[in-house]
Amino acid sequence: MRDTLAAVAVVAAEDTRHTGRLLQALGIEVPLLSLHEHNERERAAQLVARLVAGEDVAVVSDAGTPLVSDPGFVLVRAAIEAGITAVPVPGPCAAIAALSVSGLPTDRFCFEGFLPARPGARREQLAAVAAEPRTMVFYEAPQRLADSLADMAAVLGATRRAAVARELTKAFETVYHGDLATLAARAAADANMTRGEIVVVVEGRAEAPASGAEMDRILRILLASLPPSQAASLAAGIAGAPRNACYRRAQEIAREGS
Repeated sequence: MRDTLAAVAVVAAEDTRHTGRLLQALGIEVPLLSLHEHNERERAAQLVARLVAGEDVAVVSDAGTPLVSDPGFVLVRAAIEAGITAVPVPGPCAAIAALSVSGLPTDRFCFEGFLPARPGARREQLAAVAAEPRTMVFYEAPQRLADSLADMAAVLGATRRAAVARELTKAFETVYHGDLATLAARAAADANMTRGEIVVVVEGRAEAPASGAEMDRILRILLASLPPSQAASLAAGIAGAPRNACYRRAQEIAREGS
């Protein structure tokens, strides 16, 4: 990273004050240009012109990986359209770091970014992803964490497993695990939980239980070699259905067979 920043003609920074301190600490003297959500379209045209002229430009965000809920997308797309190669410089990403310590499935996940600040719009957005089967990753502002977790518990389900990771890779890094109801209550009571950069990871919705016909098919296969009790236990795990209901149906099928 240091070599890259030292070699470019200009550094486009989300906040030139933050990046200026970074460059100073690294002993690098390179011109800075602000690039944020309010000026990106204007700046993109200027920077692409410099890229086309043969200069190299670095894009830096205040924290984490640039473009991930941060400015830079408009510039990168414009550069690609102008035939310029965009080169990533690997570094920390809060979404991936939080996912890795969440204890939730990581084979398939989706990144939802920041939820809306307004309660009604936030709940509407949560309702839109309530049926999402993949693990979900959200960013959240500290002052909204307690309200957002309460809305998640209400809309997605109080017993959904989740993790809240704050200040990842920093001195006060903390990861909280539990269901949404528990985490919401803790965020409302613990001021430390609502400080710093925050990522919320939520498990996806479990697959819908098998239909009656599918359940019967599974049970008949299992009952061919297992007693009703064992067949019911296995069928409940396979189909995501209550064990008691599976056991009652297994007994009925067994009686029919006899």
